[in-house]
Amino acid sequence: MKKLILLIILIWAFTGLTAQDTKPYNPKADAAEDIQEAIDVAQAENKHIILMIGGNWCPWCRKLNSFLEANDAIDSLLKSDFVMVKVNYSKENKNLSTLSKYGYPQRFGFPVLVVLNAEGQRIHTQNTVYLEEGKGYNADRIISFLKAWRPEALNPENYK
Repeated sequence: MKKLILLIILIWAFTGLTAQDTKPYNPKADAAEDIQEAIDVAQAENKHIILMIGGNWCPWCRKLNSFLEANDAIDSLLKSDFVMVKVNYSKENKNLSTLSKYGYPQRFGFPVLVVLNAEGQRIHTQNTVYLEEGKGYNADRIISFLKAWRPEALNPENYK
């Protein structure tokens, strides 16, 4: 009986660790190519692009990725108004030439979000510390950020 309980605990612990230990960043990905693909989609669908820059080594990066995916309201806003590109920054691949094009966003630490318009021009860099709350992220702050930078919010016709 003790062995069965121990086995159940080990299985539960293992599955819990693997669920939390996702690796959203691909160190082998070509960030410039991924961004160009996102630009093509954004232009076709009238969306903006969000670069989520970080690495699998970064607990806050993995935490943000999980938070965005788990919150239905945030996930819906992301899918309706943005094309997401996860840009790796790690010892294997820092993507320095790509990041230099967007004003060196790594200066804010990780994760960092960069908003591009459909032409691929940087329109905002977001230090994610302002989206945090306690040991996690604040859904209302993230939703407010997304609403402020979606294409509709930057349409001059809305402000006449």
